[in-house]
This record gives sequence, structure tokens and C-alpha cells, in this order.
Amino acid sequence: MSRMEDFVNLPFFVENGWIKKKCPVCGRTFWTLDPNRETCGDQPCETYSFIGEKVGASVESVSQVRRMFIEFFEKRGHTPVKRYPVVARWRDDVYLVGASIYDFQPWVTEGLVQPPANPLVISQPSIRLTDVDNVGKTSRHLTGFEMMAHHAFNFPGVNIYWANETVEFAYELFTKVYGIKPEEITFIYDMWSGGGNAGEDYEVLVRGLEVATLVFMHYRTTESGDLVPLSNRIVDTGYGLERIFWLLTGKYNVYEAVFPDIVEYLRIQSGLEKPQDEIMSAVARQSGRLDYKKPLEAYETLSSIALSLGMGLEELRRYLEPYEAIYAVADHTRSLMWMIGDGIVPSNTGAGYLARLLIRRSLRYLWKMGLEIKLSEIVARQIERWKSDFPEYLEVRGEILDIIDYEEEKFRETVRRGEKIIDEIVRDSLSKGLKEISGDTLVRLYDSYGIPPELLEEKASQYGLAVNTMGFYSKLAEIKSKASQAPREAIRLKADPLLVQNFPPTRKLYYEDEKLYEFTARVLGVVEGKYVVLDQTAFYPEGGGQLADTGYLEFNGGRCKVVYVMKVGDVILHECSGEIPPPGTTVKGTVDMNRRLNLMRHHTATHVVLGALRRVLGRHVWQAGALKTEEYVRFDFTHHKPITQEQAREIELVANRVVWENRPVKKQFVGRTEAEQKYGFTLYQGGAVPEKVLRVVEVEGWDAEACGGTHVDRTGEIGLIKIISFEKIQDGVIRVVFKAGEQALKHVQNLDTLISSLRELVQAPEDTLVQKVSELVDSVDKLEKEVKKLREQMLTGSFLQVATPVLKKGEIEVYLIDSADMEPREVATTLGKQKANAVIVAYNREGRVAIKVGEKALANYDAREIGRRLSEKLGGKGGGVEDLFQGRIADTANIRKAIEDVFSD
Repeated sequence: MSRMEDFVNLPFFVENGWIKKKCPVCGRTFWTLDPNRETCGDQPCETYSFIGEKVGASVESVSQVRRMFIEFFEKRGHTPVKRYPVVARWRDDVYLVGASIYDFQPWVTEGLVQPPANPLVISQPSIRLTDVDNVGKTSRHLTGFEMMAHHAFNFPGVNIYWANETVEFAYELFTKVYGIKPEEITFIYDMWSGGGNAGEDYEVLVRGLEVATLVFMHYRTTESGDLVPLSNRIVDTGYGLERIFWLLTGKYNVYEAVFPDIVEYLRIQSGLEKPQDEIMSAVARQSGRLDYKKPLEAYETLSSIALSLGMGLEELRRYLEPYEAIYAVADHTRSLMWMIGDGIVPSNTGAGYLARLLIRRSLRYLWKMGLEIKLSEIVARQIERWKSDFPEYLEVRGEILDIIDYEEEKFRETVRRGEKIIDEIVRDSLSKGLKEISGDTLVRLYDSYGIPPELLEEKASQYGLAVNTMGFYSKLAEIKSKASQAPREAIRLKADPLLVQNFPPTRKLYYEDEKLYEFTARVLGVVEGKYVVLDQTAFYPEGGGQLADTGYLEFNGGRCKVVYVMKVGDVILHECSGEIPPPGTTVKGTVDMNRRLNLMRHHTATHVVLGALRRVLGRHVWQAGALKTEEYVRFDFTHHKPITQEQAREIELVANRVVWENRPVKKQFVGRTEAEQKYGFTLYQGGAVPEKVLRVVEVEGWDAEACGGTHVDRTGEIGLIKIISFEKIQDGVIRVVFKAGEQALKHVQNLDTLISSLRELVQAPEDTLVQKVSELVDSVDKLEKEVKKLREQMLTGSFLQVATPVLKKGEIEVYLIDSADMEPREVATTLGKQKANAVIVAYNREGRVAIKVGEKALANYDAREIGRRLSEKLGGKGGGVEDLFQGRIADTANIRKAIEDVFSD
């Protein structure tokens, strides 16, 4: 019997009277206890026949269904494991957890580290946005859901259980715990692949609804699609918590089942009547066949439903649309509770991009329904609704709502600014004779300006332009859901890293004694004539945001300078300049200890400052990049608002208190699983660490991170932390620059010197210095305004005396001004203020040109359009706004003729 037949003909089926059949619709093999069943029960082979009926056990809540699941497997030897965050910080290939197995990939699944328990049971909140366009419109799609799962990890010599037991567990659970009739269950055999692994699987169906998938991972997939057998065999199951609850309640859809209070609140606020049972039931039973990523097929199904109800397609769509919006908002707001509550700050990149996408979709739905409800109000209701299941979000409630409010305010401003951009796109499309606006334009509009395609669709439809937004967000989410992975390679190393494969691992003396600055070692070899390999070293190689040590090597009267150190695998290479020691030589190494101590202070200070940021600003603060140098630290972190002066002072004070408390700094190597269980996932502040054993640096009672850098032994050794600046570097990311120790003291001394010099310059004591400087600034401002006014008067008088229009178009006069040695923009804007019914074209001999359209002339002319056409005739380019264009042209000699042509066209 082949391996496939082993999976198909499991003893559980064969020995218990199950009937093996082949579905005449989809062709797949399935098992059933119902001799009259013909189809497999999956979509589109069968409708949702449970809608409106009492199916299985009586349950009151989602929490009860979860508890029943966990207790069932706990009684059968599975250890309950606490859920992981929805942000997959332990991985560098994805941003969000999309299934429970993500928690254990790749370290546990590949057998590199032990699982937290074996076997285990978990209910893992998961986020998937690849079907976001279906959410609210079908009965089953969610962006956020809980995947209940039991996992067994079978490694060589460790056999827990496999396929037969897994299928038997599923049958017992659904029949004995959830009360499903045995003949209503079908098991469909299939193959699954994803994340580089594959295996046979069984989909569990009840009355048309897929409620679980049982995967037996034991292959690795190659790039060519081949399956390579693995020695590890992983039971990877996924039971849909929300789907099971929906099945047991028989509601119209998963939204009415899971979010009844949120749905009812939004329905009442929007003034909607309760949905008609006949319409909603008819749609619900057929909704398994709806997939709006395939719009033609979806509308065919919807048309058929409409026909059965005696309605037209558009009539049915209009009826469903407000309910679909409510359902989508109910789903999105819980997903946002999970995402932002687990530390995501909305931004233009990474997981923040996906959170912002959900926020803006939710706001668009609310505005379309005419609801003036703050989005944060609905998220607050979700936090309250789920507080017994996820009490941790009550602790960060204020942070979550503040972030949502800030995003809503920004989006409102984006929409206001977007009206002009949308007008430009529509006008440009019409001028080019287009019938449809491309998908690339929609992506650019959203990515560059944050403007949703629906706004463009509404405007374009007024002019007969087609805009296809169907599936837009799902495609966007699919593109943005995977983390980009830059190839890991040693910095500066031009040679093939395989050149070091024959060297043994280098002993890392810098971890044994971080203050060791002299050592002896033997030269094992030299790579590419300048990279020295030693058997042991106290030189720290660049990594973990910390620069490499420098110093020198001495040997047999010779000496070379160590200018850079890098780690390739477990081998450390010292880039040397000068005389290179030959292999076999014993060398004395000397590390520049003053540099090392500055780097150590700065590295530990970074951990201290991060802890201060999280305590002052909130737990949404996560590291987004760092550079620790000898002179300063540049540290980027996630945060949604500018830092106030009061917050900056508080952060600095809190950080220095930790320094003054002289807390111990503990450094130890801990197994990955043990470290995660003890410290949580804030371990990965610096990103995913690809190691089985983590080096954990713990500032006692303050911060613990997986970190390979060098650190002081107690915080008191830092001496002083001085914050230099905070600045926003991109949406959702703030940069703080600070100095520690000797560098911080030097910075304070330089400030004292600067203040003393300023005090002498303005002849004021220190306590009145700010007032004196402020008075001087005010005086300068007044003088500059007077000078500007006089300049404008002189400019206006001199040019208006000689300027005559080159042509007239009705009441509009067109002036051409050679601005000589003055800025064309200054000339054009100054004269434009005086000539409200004129178009001023100012230029100079270098080809710079400015076009100002007076206030009254704006009804007829757009400076950008005049500039574009002028540039086409004279070889140039530029841009601007409605009343002002600036650019450069190649041909100034023919500018008058070109202007006459532009205005005569």
C-alpha cells in the first residue's frame, strides 16, 4: 500500500463503518457515515444547510466553545499553551501570525529547539488580510480569527501520535463535545502546502461548513515544487473557533454570531431596520459560493439568489450593502484591538501598513453610512466585549484608543487634501481619452497619498470613467504581508564566505570578560591577504547595532592595525592594515579599550532608554532600528505622535534614575524556548534572532532582550544619559539621539560654553537670556517684514511702469516679464497680487520660469496646464499648484511666440 493510500484508508475509517466516496462535483475523496450522501459537503458542492437551525450542543458564547476545546485536549494529555502575540516578532519572513503553526516555525518544526510542550493545545488569534475584500460580504470571511489547535511534534526517537489519532480526536470532539450528529460530518482527503512545508490533510465539514483542517506535515517543498521527505512529522491542526460557534448557533453569518452586540449597536446608530429573515437566510445558505476576488462568479451567484427572491441584482446589492458595511466594521475593529494591542503602530511600512489599511477601510464604511461615530468608540466596545478573554488589552486601552483617534484625524486631513489630487487624475485621464483608470494608479494613489480608491471611483463615475476597485485591498494586503528579507552577508567581505568553512569556531573572549583588552592567540589563517583568523579573540565583531572594536596585533617584532572585525558563521575575521602575521604565529592582541567602554555604555544605555520610552509613551513602543557608536546612539522606535518637551524630559529623567539605581546587568545564554517562556517576546526588540540559544541581556527589573552586544555590569557605569533630540523620520517612527557617559558629559560642557558665549554676546544674565534673545528675534522679524514690504513696493513700481500685456483674452491680460537678476517666482507672485485679472509669466536667461494666475483669472486658467503646454513647446519641465507653476525651459528666445501659441490654442 502506498503512503497516500495509508493516509486515505486510515484504520479509524476502515474499522468503524465509514464509507469512502468520490465527490462528483469536485472529484475529491471523502469519508462519510451517511450512505445517502453524494457530495463531499465542501463549497461549492453544497449549501450551508445549518442556517436558521439548531445544530449540536447548546452554547452561550465563543468563550465557552474555546474552553470546551481546550478542556477536551487537556484531558487527553495536551498541555495548554498561552497564546502568542499576533505580531510575529520571532520571525523575519512574515509580519503577522496567520495560523497557530506560525508560533512554532521554523525552530520547533525543524527540530532545532524543543516545543514549549508536546503535545500541546492552544487558541491562537490570527490575522489574514488576503481575503479582506470578502469580509462583510460573505458569511464566513474574517480578517481576525482564533485558530484553536492541538499540535504534536514527532521527532526521530520521539513519537507522540499521527494521522489516525488526529482524525479520531476530531470525530470525538465534534460528536461528544459539540454534539454534532456523526452522519453530518465528512472528512475530505487533500494535500496541503505552505511556508516551505507540505503534507496530506483532512478537511472536516459539517453541513457545508469547513470547521477544521488536519494537516500532517512531513515534507519540505523545493523551489521547483518537489516534495522532500522530512524526518520530523508535525501534526498541524486548525479548528475555526468562530466558525464552530456560528455552526452551533445557526445565525445568518459569522458576524451575527460572534459580534451580536457590536452589530446591533451599529445597526441602531445607522437607523437600519432589522434585516429581513427571508433575504438574509437565502443569501446565507448560498454565501459559501461567494468570492468577490472572482467578481463575475460572485455576481452570478448573487443574481441567482436575487432571482429566487423576486428581486433584481442591483436591488439586492443595495439592500445588503449597509449590513455588509456593519459586518466589516465589526470584524475590523476586533482585529485592530489585537494588532494595536500587541504593539503595532500604524505606518506606511510592514505590519503598520496593514493596521492602517484596516483603520481606513473601517472609517470609509462608517462615513459611507453617514455615521459620526469615532472609530475608537467601536474599538473601546470591542475591548470591553472581550475583556474576560483578553484582559491584557484593558491595560493598554488608553494607548489603543489614542492611536486610533490620531489615525482618524490624519485620515480626515488626507481625504481633504486628496480632493485636488483626485481632480487632477480625472482631468488627466479625460484629456488622454481614457475610458478606465488603471490599477497601478489606484495603488500609487493609496501608497503615495493614502487615498482609498473608492474616493476616486465616486468622482470618476461622474465623468463616465471606469474604476475597478474589486479585490484591490486583498491584492494590496497579499503584497504587503510578507517581510522583505535582505540577504545576510558579512559586511566588507568580498571573498566567498565558503573560504572560512574549514576554520573551527573562534573562541569569543569578549563574552567571557567584556573588559578584557589584552590577550594572546594563535593565527589559524589569513583570508584574501588581509583578514586574519585567530583561535580566540577579545575583539568584538560588528553586529547587533554595535560597531566593531579596533586595536592592533603584535607578533615577532611586527605589528598590524585591526581596522575592522566581522563574524562569518562562527568564525571571526580581523581586517588588518600593515604587516600581516603569518599562519601559526602567536600574536598579542590589544583592544582600544576606551572605544570599547564608550560602546558598552552606549549599548546598555540603549536598553535603559528603551525601557524609559515604553514606560512614558506606552507598550506600543518597539525598536525600529539602532546604531550605537563611540560618540552617540541613534535609536528609532515606533510611536504615532511627535514627542512633547514634557515627555522628552520625563524620558530622560526616568532613564537616568535607572542609571543612579546602579541596577545589575545580567548576561546569560538561554535556550530559545525557555527564554521566550520566561521573558516573553519583548526579547526580540532588535528583530528576529536566528539562534537556537539566545544571549539574553537583562537590566534587572527593567528590560530583557536577546542581544549579542557588549554591556556594562551595572547601570551605574553608564554615568549619565543625555538626550540630544527627537525627530519623526517617517510615519509611525520616531528617532531619538542620545549620548552616555563621557560623551554625555562633553555634550553638557559644550552647551555650557555655548550659553556663556551667547550671554556675553547679548549682554544679558543667564536668567534673562531667553527673554533677551526673544526680543532680538522679534526685532529682526519686524525689520525683515519692513524690508520685504519695501522690496515689493519697489518691485511692483518698477515693473508695472514698463510692463504691458503681450496679449489679451477677454478681460484677462497676459504679461511676459524678463526678471533679469531677480527670482522669477518673486516677480510673478508680487505682480500677481496687483493684477488679479492677469496671468504673469516671469523668466530669466537661465531658463527658470514662474507662472502666476491672478485670483480672478483662476476661473479660466490653471497655472499647471499653462506651464505644461509651455514646457512642451520650449523643452522643459516643472510643476506646482493651481495658481502657481515653477519650472525650467531650454528655449528662452522663443518664449513670447510660445505664449501666444498657448493662449491661441
